[in-house]
Amino acid sequence: MTQILPINDVFMSGTILAVRNSWRSDLYYQQTIEKEISCVGIGLHSGNKVNMRLLPAPPDTGIIFRRVDKGGIEIPAKALLVQKVDFATSLSRGETSVKTVEHLLATFYGLQIDNVYVELDSPEVPIMDGSAASFVFLVEEAGIKIQEKPRFYLNILTPLEHKEGDKFIKVVPANELRITYYVYYNHALISEQTLTLPITPEVFKDQIAPARTFGFLYEVEYLRKVGLTLGGSKDNAIVLDESKILNDHLRFPNEFVRHKMLDLLGDLSLCGFQMKAHIYVHKGGHSLHTKMAQIIKENINSQQTTLLDDSPSYQATQPFA
Repeated sequence: MTQILPINDVFMSGTILAVRNSWRSDLYYQQTIEKEISCVGIGLHSGNKVNMRLLPAPPDTGIIFRRVDKGGIEIPAKALLVQKVDFATSLSRGETSVKTVEHLLATFYGLQIDNVYVELDSPEVPIMDGSAASFVFLVEEAGIKIQEKPRFYLNILTPLEHKEGDKFIKVVPANELRITYYVYYNHALISEQTLTLPITPEVFKDQIAPARTFGFLYEVEYLRKVGLTLGGSKDNAIVLDESKILNDHLRFPNEFVRHKMLDLLGDLSLCGFQMKAHIYVHKGGHSLHTKMAQIIKENINSQQTTLLDDSPSYQATQPFA
């Protein structure tokens, strides 16, 4: 079972200890960006040039992708619109899709940006350097604007779990958002990596956002034959051969597990709410991540939630419903 609480109620009840100990106004209200900002890049899988523009959006809008090359068709960042999870997360509405959304969505989620329009003139979000660092820069350059409506948090009341073979993802009750992630690859440079981090804007910016996507050299020929990684290079991904990386260096000794955390945040953001939970992932990927986002969304839609608000001037509604 899940419960949705506005941050002011959570604060008053003492459920979120971090907020009680360090009051911050940006944790209480929804946020957007202060002004529009643009960038140009290429799609990791398509190899096509992409122009992307981020624009402020009103409260309760959520994250909306807008394909300006398709007459402005809008695709909300929602779990029910997940189309494919092969090497990236794609969303689709009718015949129109937007691909490789996870790094940008992770940036909004990690920095607690609730409402943004994302305009694209191509089917894929630009890969930039393979991490979320460039997107963090864009958000900071645009500025963050605190809005007038409270932000609702998803409060996990009982554990939720999904398994696929020896892989699993589990979400359990907690007083803050925290991730424990385990990866294993049969490669000398990676092998096993485990990391636990609390998720705050500061932690996201410094310890998760810079971690780049990665791939193995032996996979490249196959992926390109099926039309993937056409824009991939050492400039936007960590590339590994049988024994080493082909890039100059790693940004973290455990950059691989940190990047998996980045992907997780982007995929879980599709449930539509910030969360207070401890998320455990074992050998995860986009399939596991997005399935859990869908499970959480199903719990919300099945009325296993409660909206609470003590403010007489505010009519509580479900954002992103």
